[in-house]
Amino acid sequence: MSLSIVKSVLPAGVIEIAPRGEIDVDTAYEVREAIADVLAKGRPARIELNMRLVTFIDSVGISAMVAGFQTAEVSGVKLIVTEPSRFVHRQLWVTGLLGLFGAPEPYFAGAATPEVLPGA
Repeated sequence: MSLSIVKSVLPAGVIEIAPRGEIDVDTAYEVREAIADVLAKGRPARIELNMRLVTFIDSVGISAMVAGFQTAEVSGVKLIVTEPSRFVHRQLWVTGLLGLFGAPEPYFAGAATPEVLPGA
């Protein structure tokens, strides 16, 4: 499977980078380039790496994320991960890097907002 990346401008000067597919030895450079491209065009308030549609990530992909985090940090920009797929969440947790990226909760497709029970 290939990788596609969509960049969006969110409110308050936040840039979202949303990869879709597999981030591995063949595609990890695309994530690094997407982050570098955003930083080359200016200094956003924050970069959100939305990982909801990432189905696989290997050690090279994780390394690309860390490199992107460091590049953003040197530029004075915070990079966080949002909505990691369960696979991505697990990989970040196992490697001890979940906290580096803002400790996001995993994304669950179709998850509803929890109901508040009466009297709770």
